[in-house]
Amino acid sequence: MKVAVLDITGKETGRNVELSDSVFGIEPNNHAVYLDVKQYLAHQRQGTHKSKERAEISGSTRKIKKQKGTGTARAGSIKSPVFRGGGRIFGPRPKDYTQKLNKNLKRLARKSALSIKSKEQAIFVVEDFNFEAPKTKEFKEVLKSLGLENKKSLFVLGDSNNNVYLSSRNLKRSEVVINSELSTYKILNAGSIVLMEGALEGIESNLTK
Repeated sequence: MKVAVLDITGKETGRNVELSDSVFGIEPNNHAVYLDVKQYLAHQRQGTHKSKERAEISGSTRKIKKQKGTGTARAGSIKSPVFRGGGRIFGPRPKDYTQKLNKNLKRLARKSALSIKSKEQAIFVVEDFNFEAPKTKEFKEVLKSLGLENKKSLFVLGDSNNNVYLSSRNLKRSEVVINSELSTYKILNAGSIVLMEGALEGIESNLTK
């Protein structure tokens, strides 16, 4: 599949690049996409939730009232969950939410996500660019030129570029990653994918191993 290469002003450079059908043109596997997105979201959870149970509450251990003759239920400890300030019954405990998926399935999921975006014509290829210094204003000009100023966008770089990354960091609707950080969730979460020309080789080699 051929795609025109744009410059940062949004104009065609007169050059085209060939996007691999084995990466950008496969039949999407929805279940693989589901599993990969589920794993990504699960890994965002810290799993540090914790509440104190009755054995962990600080308080007196004396029997708070006599066993019989009060007309109310028997009670042996102020730390009982039925009293205010007592321990919590079946409260949350620290838990590891990580999930394991094999590499081939994750590659399939990413290729499926890219193919979905390709069918939606939501993938742009832009020639590599850089800023002299981190400037959010300059990055917003690039977004405006590409017609993405009011849309969610994901910029994929070939190599780490601190100036471009810092220029985009204050913008809620835009994110900049390098090709090795590309994930199924980030691809689907973005309205448009902007691939730097220098990132194509790395993306295709990572997903066709």
